[in-house]
Amino acid sequence: MAEFDYDLFVIGGGSGGVRAARIAAGHGARVAIAEEYRFGGTCVIRGCVPKKLLVYASHFREEHAEAAHYGWDVGPAHFSWPRLIANKDREIARLEGLYRKGQESAGVAIFDSRAVLADPHTVHVTGRKVTAGKILIATGGHPWKPQIPGAELMITSDEAFHLEDLPPRILVLGGGYIAVEFAGIFHGMGARTTLAYRGEQILRGFDDDVRHHLHGELQKGHLDIRLQADPVSVERVTGGLKTVFADGSTMETDLVMAATGRRPNTSGLGLDAAGVAHDADGAVKVDAYSRTNVPSVFAVGDVTNRIALTPVAIREGHAFADTEFGGMDRKADHDCVPSAVFSQPSVGGVGLTEAEARQRFARLDIYRSTFTPMKNTLTGMAQKTLMKLIVDADSDRVLGCHMVGPDAAEIVQGLAIAVKMGATKADFDATVAIHPSAAEEFVTMRNKETVTTAQAAD
Repeated sequence: MAEFDYDLFVIGGGSGGVRAARIAAGHGARVAIAEEYRFGGTCVIRGCVPKKLLVYASHFREEHAEAAHYGWDVGPAHFSWPRLIANKDREIARLEGLYRKGQESAGVAIFDSRAVLADPHTVHVTGRKVTAGKILIATGGHPWKPQIPGAELMITSDEAFHLEDLPPRILVLGGGYIAVEFAGIFHGMGARTTLAYRGEQILRGFDDDVRHHLHGELQKGHLDIRLQADPVSVERVTGGLKTVFADGSTMETDLVMAATGRRPNTSGLGLDAAGVAHDADGAVKVDAYSRTNVPSVFAVGDVTNRIALTPVAIREGHAFADTEFGGMDRKADHDCVPSAVFSQPSVGGVGLTEAEARQRFARLDIYRSTFTPMKNTLTGMAQKTLMKLIVDADSDRVLGCHMVGPDAAEIVQGLAIAVKMGATKADFDATVAIHPSAAEEFVTMRNKETVTTAQAAD
């Protein structure tokens, strides 16, 4: 008789968990997975997938207005939020079914239940105990609200996907990619939207040129952005909600959305019972192989608070399964991970920001280009595209590639291969441009600024 019920028990049916379960099963392991809500996790159910669908929807108002410049006579436009949400829900249900079917086809046992650690080899599920040789925690994260009076009156991104109607006045609190994206969504659909961030500039952690350029472009599109706006309370008033800020200013809106960060889903998970180490925010501490301090317990994805991106969680889950059940030595590579913000205009980036590069390299060549996208030449739209390359002046290697403009994610994804491979600026220059395209600017930039950094004196 086997020592344990399963070789692997996965807690969490998001992208990282289902990939780990499927790959481990493919290596011959006896695998079970528990999911208390819906398969697909944050990304598929209430994250990047439905959000991207809403971003697409929010583009049409602007495109409708631009159509006349390209010879199209179009009638009055009418937007139905309930119809959009219903269509989105059907697509999410379809995707969830595919995730579940993938587990079933791989031979993974499914527990539609919450799972809680009892000890290093045991979990509680639906009133029973299940044992496993190894346990993988892949429970993801959840939105966090600022702990101020009236926080219960706010919604988060989770609830935003299920609003019955689109309110006419919306305040989005936060300055990260989720806040910026939802502000663009609501604004694009016609709501009078304000983005309020307590910091000095939106998108902390992104390249500074990207941050400042995007801020300016969003304002050109008439999105109201307020910086150094720290909320201290929210209260219900006649006709809506009133938000009070630290400087004494107030704002009345119909809806307040908190997009102020996320926390790992580990509350009540039994980490202490199993002896699993975690930090003050609840993030599971792991090494490069996703191993915790308990030899039988592992963790991948947002619950570890490393890089909170779905493709990263998938890589981590796959590497874990190959290493532990496939006889390989694999760890997820967290270097040079590309990312995107589906703002309007969108952002794409890979590699180092200029600030990061200044800390690590003695001399940098900085290439910047700002131009009007070809589509805007007939419409008269004022928004401009920004492209930037950060190059090590001594080796000519491209260290970072950043863009603000239409299709930024699609363009940067291809360039990420070159940056990851260590391409030089000379390699970029030797590549023939596709004309006319915005992407060609990345292989035609010639004007540079050479920067001598503090590292030069070390």
